[in-house]
Amino acid sequence: MSEVHGLKPKEAYKFLEAHPNALFVDVRSNMEYLFVGHPVGSIHIPWIDEPDWKVNPHFVTQVRQAILGGASGAAPVLLICRSGVRSLEAGKALIEAGIPDVYNVEEGFEGALDEHHHRSTKGGWRYHGLPWEQC
Repeated sequence: MSEVHGLKPKEAYKFLEAHPNALFVDVRSNMEYLFVGHPVGSIHIPWIDEPDWKVNPHFVTQVRQAILGGASGAAPVLLICRSGVRSLEAGKALIEAGIPDVYNVEEGFEGALDEHHHRSTKGGWRYHGLPWEQC
């Protein structure tokens, strides 16, 4: 069985440029995706979401549907969340379901908390100046 591969944000951005067929999935909640912002070109399939904050039982199926019409393994899957924790969990679920080419954006979109409990000051997609947007 394969494992989830880790990429730093800048490596992930280069990977996406080199693999235009890759599926870039933001696994954060709806509120995070819409109001905190998200990487340009990502699609939203939540791993855990409000109101119950339970794992999305349809996550693997929704990712498969997004991969070239549902053909498992047809394209690499790159996952991102706030700090890289939820996306790693989601990636492991995809690997267990037989999707072999899965990557996790280490540091996530906002990175780890700093000494003042702020994000986007020590790491993450946004910290590194990579393209993002918000509603």
